Amino acid sequence: MRTAFLMAAFFALGSCLQPLRASSPDDKSPDQQAIDDLEARASQAQPRDQCFLYAQLVHQMTELSVKQYAAGNVEAANSLLRKIQTFAQKIHLSLANNDKRLKNAEILLNHTAFRLNEMLHATDFQDRPLVQQTLAQVNQAQSEAMMDVFKK
Repeated sequence: MRTAFLMAAFFALGSCLQPLRASSPDDKSPDQQAIDDLEARASQAQPRDQCFLYAQLVHQMTELSVKQYAAGNVEAANSLLRKIQTFAQKIHLSLANNDKRLKNAEILLNHTAFRLNEMLHATDFQDRPLVQQTLAQVNQAQSEAMMDVFKK
């Protein structure tokens, strides 16, 4: 009788709890308005905050580009990839400014490079050079951020 009660209590408690799941940087679906807001915030931020904000911007633009490409909007995806290259260069330039969240920026850039690599394998042959160039620039920014993390 006691085990039946414990089993019933365990079952009732288990059915009330929501399942746990891991969160990832891809949980939020980026949109153009959020990207524009983040771009404005990054350009006006203090130099110590810019690297992380640019890394967030590059990550969100990559996610939106992947979604645009999957939806068949190749021109919009390619336009975002060109912008990503510009912001990857800004990350490179902002690394020397003793950033507050450099490790977080490096992690975001690592995940962004992973997503770009996935995109590279999914793109058509004629679109691959742009994705490869973007991936190379993000990889370079990620490597430089990682080296700066280990310097500290």
